[in-house]
Amino acid sequence: MAAPPPPHPPHQAQASNPLRKPLVRVLLLAILCSLSYVLGFYNKNSYSNTTYSLPLLQVGDPSCLHRTQIQNLTTTHQNISQALHFEPFHALSFPPDSPQTPKFFSNCPDNFTNYCPCQDPCREKQFNTRRFFHRERHCPDKNQALRCLVPRPRGYRRTFAWPKSRDFAWFNNVPFPRLTVYKKSQNWVRLERDRLVFPGGGTSFPAGVRGYVNEMNRLIPLKSGKIRTVLDVGCGVASFGASLMDYNILTMSIAPRDIHEAQVQFALERGLPAMLGILSTYKLPYPSRSFDMSHCSRCLVPWTAYDGLFLLEIDRILRPGGYWVLSGPPILWRVNYKGWQRTPQDLENEQKSLEDQARRLCWKKIKERGPIAVWQKPTNHMHCAQKLKTWKAPKLCLEADLNAVWYSKMEPCITPLPKVADIHDISGGDLEKWPKRLNVAPPRITRGEISGVTIKTFNEDNQLWKRRVLYYRSVLKSLSSGQYRNIMDMNAGLGGFAAALVNYPIWVMNVVPYESKNNTLGVIYERGLIGTYMNWCEPFSTYPRTYDLIHADGLFSMYKDRCDIVDILFEMYRILRPQGAIIVRDHVDTIVKVKGITDRMRWNGKVSHSENGPFHTEKILVIDNSQ
Repeated sequence: MAAPPPPHPPHQAQASNPLRKPLVRVLLLAILCSLSYVLGFYNKNSYSNTTYSLPLLQVGDPSCLHRTQIQNLTTTHQNISQALHFEPFHALSFPPDSPQTPKFFSNCPDNFTNYCPCQDPCREKQFNTRRFFHRERHCPDKNQALRCLVPRPRGYRRTFAWPKSRDFAWFNNVPFPRLTVYKKSQNWVRLERDRLVFPGGGTSFPAGVRGYVNEMNRLIPLKSGKIRTVLDVGCGVASFGASLMDYNILTMSIAPRDIHEAQVQFALERGLPAMLGILSTYKLPYPSRSFDMSHCSRCLVPWTAYDGLFLLEIDRILRPGGYWVLSGPPILWRVNYKGWQRTPQDLENEQKSLEDQARRLCWKKIKERGPIAVWQKPTNHMHCAQKLKTWKAPKLCLEADLNAVWYSKMEPCITPLPKVADIHDISGGDLEKWPKRLNVAPPRITRGEISGVTIKTFNEDNQLWKRRVLYYRSVLKSLSSGQYRNIMDMNAGLGGFAAALVNYPIWVMNVVPYESKNNTLGVIYERGLIGTYMNWCEPFSTYPRTYDLIHADGLFSMYKDRCDIVDILFEMYRILRPQGAIIVRDHVDTIVKVKGITDRMRWNGKVSHSENGPFHTEKILVIDNSQ
């Protein structure tokens, strides 16, 4: 019998399958990678388009801004996916727009020149007038959001530089003549040829605000450094706040958009801090225990109405030991009742009611001299809590989040002060005098009220922002030229950006987004700075063209999943002055997206590395319209 054939050697079986050879597998893998690269090369210039619905705006009655039908207008911004390539001077190069892409956003009609979306006089007619609710913030719905560029008025000119702007403004920039006629006898503002002149008068001080403030200084220690932040309710053209600057006092002036045409716009055109605001239904957008003083000079607020609800709100925002200053009715009623066209009995009853409500708040009347009366809030509630148990007075509010004020209704209760161990202690801690309080860790930090923030991290934040501002001067040459006055920090954190600018001739509106992880606005006020809460998915409470420089640190990353950042940029365009500047600090991917949108607003933006260098993902977008 024949022997079976010998088995094949193992190496011959492997040779029959070339894929098992390592060299062949490596070669095939290289071919597949090369093919993938080639396909990617031919597709790298494809971009995704985003479609927005823009309202078609109709020019009509300039006092009432009309919207008609919604027409779908397609605009695009590029979603750039290619790797960033920094050129010399750290400018980013971007691929050219595709031929079918509209280059720019359209301008709004001329009657939107002074448009305030949340204080629209047409929209306010839809709301109840009780307690002036119609004058509160009433913002448009998302499908009504303004998606066009608010135009400047004809003949607009660069504002006067500070401090000249305190006394002069170009009429064409704020072309509202009503106050020059209606308040002529009170010297609010005069029209002289092509400019507005602010002589410093007011309803309670027609002879001039300087004498009025000097008289006030005899009653309260304005020069001591203990009073730094002031709220002026019903501010007129903010001449009171302008005068307090001589005492190193920073005043937040508020007034509604009412028959006193554009008074807040006049104030901001002068380079003075101001916001549209009213005591009505919602709490003011400021933290509890924030202001050292509050002032009302014939501000037309019915202080004794609604069981003293508005006085309770003033009590909430005053610091322990803070002052409330009132001039106008009913103060000095025996002399002025005829001029006020009211009966002596009516005014006497109003003053008695006012004194009684102040007593129930545990306020102490310091002095009444001439047209001015001054009350002081207690430094703690140790004695007050005992008195409230026996008096017929408002009770203490429940100790929930006392700073949850955004669209929160006023409550008929007294906001409790932090507890103290001794009657002589100051609730929440004492503050250093200005300017020392700016750079010393505030009590809200030393008491551990801000999660994750310690004295050490506070000091580190101060040093960080000093370095950053120094770096900003190298990428925005005009920062140190003195041409900026009104500055907004859209995500202020601990206020380090504003603190680093304290020696510049500027003031900063420090905005703390209501969605922030930490509620730091109270810290900002304790440092002697001012600011407000805000939801940037809505428009800000100000007029167009009121800020010279806007700073946004991490803001767009914060809001990218909350609302369309295009709407935030349209709002920035509305409130920025034509020769103004913007600094955006954010992740590089966000910066690229933001620049793609701002290019279509005719803004000349440049992207650069941050002070952290080229290998850090944080970049800076600088828009400088000063040229």
